[in-house]
Amino acid sequence: MAAVGGMVLAVPSVWNLVGGIYRRQPLEFTKVTRIDWLPEGQPVDLHFEYTSTDAYLQQTVMQTVWVIKHSPTELTVFSPICTHLGCYYDWDPAGKRFACPCHGSIFAPTGKVLGGPAPRPLDTLPYKIENGELLVAWERFEVGMPRKVRV
Repeated sequence: MAAVGGMVLAVPSVWNLVGGIYRRQPLEFTKVTRIDWLPEGQPVDLHFEYTSTDAYLQQTVMQTVWVIKHSPTELTVFSPICTHLGCYYDWDPAGKRFACPCHGSIFAPTGKVLGGPAPRPLDTLPYKIENGELLVAWERFEVGMPRKVRV
């Protein structure tokens, strides 16, 4: 009887300790900017603050995203982190492409890999538009892997 009682108490305790590893955090959207001023078809790097929560620690973090406006309601939001080794890439207006200065990866405006060692396209981020405001859910992904894996 004592063993059964111990198991009944142990299973929830162990799940509380280990279960967080397997539990997905809900996406938290942060207001970035109004979308009416964004030029259509032109990548724009936007900086915004969001609150990062890790266990019991909260801190305000400054992040950057690349946004391409396709229409008044359709956007593509890219993480600024290269999928190869985690460097920050930039927009090359002359070549009309994204380029990573560290290892030479080159990406189309759609995020597709055009050249270099990057194993996958640029990572896109979830977004929504509310009352003319762009809200983005910041996420990090593993670098150097052929498929997109959330960290």
